[in-house]
Amino acid sequence: MRKYFDKHIPVMPNEVVEYLVWNKKGTYVDCTVGEGGHTSLIAQSSSDIFVIGLDIDSEVLQIAEKNLSSFKNVVLFKSSYTDLPFILKLLGIEKVSGILLDLGISTFQLMGEGRGFTFNKEEPLDMRMNLEQTKTAHDVVNKYSEKELSDIIFQYGEERFARRIAKKIVQLRPINTTKELVNAIKIALPYSEIKRRKRHFATKTFQAIRIEVNSELNNIKKFLEFAPDFLEIGGRLAIISFHSLEDRLIKQAFKNDTRLKEIAGPIRPSEDEIKSNPRARSAKLRVAERI
Repeated sequence: MRKYFDKHIPVMPNEVVEYLVWNKKGTYVDCTVGEGGHTSLIAQSSSDIFVIGLDIDSEVLQIAEKNLSSFKNVVLFKSSYTDLPFILKLLGIEKVSGILLDLGISTFQLMGEGRGFTFNKEEPLDMRMNLEQTKTAHDVVNKYSEKELSDIIFQYGEERFARRIAKKIVQLRPINTTKELVNAIKIALPYSEIKRRKRHFATKTFQAIRIEVNSELNNIKKFLEFAPDFLEIGGRLAIISFHSLEDRLIKQAFKNDTRLKEIAGPIRPSEDEIKSNPRARSAKLRVAERI
């Protein structure tokens, strides 16, 4: 286990429980357990509730196991949320009362040593959520063509200087660490653009590479196709997104899927929550009901 010094705070905890937990004797799935924040809140809302927790990150799941050890109504699996059909079949469960998907990065992934998700520390270019997969951010940065990099940074990062950044990355390769990548981005961007941005100038590029490494948008699309089939009538699907690409997919799915009716959203964190947990600032919660 890598060193870790911070604690993850679940986003919109009260709102999640309010909109998701409608059946006090139901079965619920937290598809992205993280460190167990939302899972514990769901589990303690009723002693008759059964909660299934999934997470692909083996290191973060170890933290969740410790945090949730006192709950007898929780079972955890090291698995991607895209494997939900397999897990439910394994447990002999056909339908559940609610499914939660929190698409945020956990504090452990951001702050734990050696993961390479953050541009604030010198770390190897990794960014894998599933440590068993082979493709890393190092592969994307150093092996993709200039056009492939440009397309990814533009599409997944919504970065208007994607071509300049991709060109500079290729010129400076090999790039082995997060700081080296940040430096390439800094050189590529106009100085006026760096000063203008409210968020760190490397945010969009790091987001794009992380999405590519973990096939995040493809996984969300896959999940949205099958998830409603595993909800009982009246069951709730709650999804927390953190950037416009994710939210757009969710919004369209909830609008166009005849199995679902959106009942809430987008719900945003309160000003008080943002003050106490700045990482919640960009979060949006949408909730749909199975009809």
